[in-house]
Amino acid sequence: MSTVQILENVQNFMNRSHGHFIHGKTVQNTHESRINIINPATEQRVATIADADQATVDQAVKSAHDAFVNAWASVSPYERSLKLNKLADLVEQHSEELAQLETLTSGKLIMISRHLEVAQTVIFLRHFASCATKIHGQTIQPSLPSMQGEKYTAVTLRQPVGVVAGIIPWNFSLMIGAWKIGSALTTGCTIVVKPSEFTSLSLLRLAELALKAGIPAGVINVVTGTGKTGQYLIDSPLVKKISFTGSVPTGISIGKQAMHNDLKRVSLELGGKNAAAILPDVSIDEILPLLIQSTFVHQGQVCAAPERFFVHQSKYDEFVEKAAQILKQLKIGSPLDESVVFGPLSNQPHFEKVKHYLKMAQDQIITGGHVIDTQGYFVEPTLVKVENIEDPLFIEETFGPIVTVIPFENEVELISMMNHSRFGLSASIWSNDLSKVFRLIPQIEAGSIWVNMHTFLDPAVPFGGVKASGVGREFSDAFIDDYTELKSVMIRY
Repeated sequence: MSTVQILENVQNFMNRSHGHFIHGKTVQNTHESRINIINPATEQRVATIADADQATVDQAVKSAHDAFVNAWASVSPYERSLKLNKLADLVEQHSEELAQLETLTSGKLIMISRHLEVAQTVIFLRHFASCATKIHGQTIQPSLPSMQGEKYTAVTLRQPVGVVAGIIPWNFSLMIGAWKIGSALTTGCTIVVKPSEFTSLSLLRLAELALKAGIPAGVINVVTGTGKTGQYLIDSPLVKKISFTGSVPTGISIGKQAMHNDLKRVSLELGGKNAAAILPDVSIDEILPLLIQSTFVHQGQVCAAPERFFVHQSKYDEFVEKAAQILKQLKIGSPLDESVVFGPLSNQPHFEKVKHYLKMAQDQIITGGHVIDTQGYFVEPTLVKVENIEDPLFIEETFGPIVTVIPFENEVELISMMNHSRFGLSASIWSNDLSKVFRLIPQIEAGSIWVNMHTFLDPAVPFGGVKASGVGREFSDAFIDDYTELKSVMIRY
């Protein structure tokens, strides 16, 4: 393994004076302020982006609206499928370029950028392409009485809602952006994407590739900027739906704002304080490698990753000792080094947040807990013992490499502690006793539950949370309901 050399076209792309991508071309508004894109491994500026103002957002939304009415509406479902598959082809062809852009701006390990983010972007785009020809309604036989021999029938239609605003987080900007783009375009909607100000480059590049794929200008627009840019999008009367992935406080705020704006549709995929339950029958040696990998992928900056380990008291000491040994041995370093397994946190504000929780946990740390004295936003993977389920470290989402561990005695106690959370995104059960597992699954308050695995997503399986972890579902065919309006038609003949 070696340190990856930055491609010339990646360097050239970063050196551009980036504007917004509106109606198939780069739009530069010289009066807008600039935002620095920082490499989290070096703390050096690698690019700048524009901070969109109201006029720019309005321009992007109008472009999407015009494309919805005049261009995309005339494209058949089969053609939509072909164009999304062509976009997937181009992502594959430019995979190393996109992976390097992600690593340089998010701190994601290059191997994760290649084999998870970019590879899954392709897979998900192809899944959405396959759904384009599978959007359908129903025929219904009404029960209205016939007074003079007349008959009745009814049908339902699914029609696209219109312009979608996709607001994307910084942890997996390319992949999550593709989820929202794929969902919108498959159902016949158009979209304005607002990436995180920390990780905008890969989605700007994806928009360029979409044009090459034959997707008409205006169908995909990208506006960059800070939180106010997202606010402008949410308030636009031409935006009919918001799809947001991010924090719970921001999601709740967006939901309130959307309801105030004439009950605008929302899909909210929010955070979690996800639980992993380790039952007494498992082999700790067998489960630990996969559990640790699932927990600390991208330094724990994954909304579905576990942050709370519940370990049966008979296995607790063994688990803590062996987990600590593994964490101490993880190689930490540059995300461009292919041999590294643990890189930096993605941005400076999040680095400060995680340092706050590390300081809070200092008397409870089993292993890790240190900020690494080097350039970049590096901290150690950290395991923390918790004795009280009211401990803030047990309750608050850290969205980072800090995991709490607590023992349990029986399943009643386990379920009570697992459900002691305002969140309900995901959970996992680690056991070979499937009878016990299937009895526990209905009792766990979470949108996704894994057995002997965690954090893995598949486009055929719906994903989303309950309680404060979200509204709506991604993937499968469940997303279709959120991007279409159901129209009922009754006919007398």
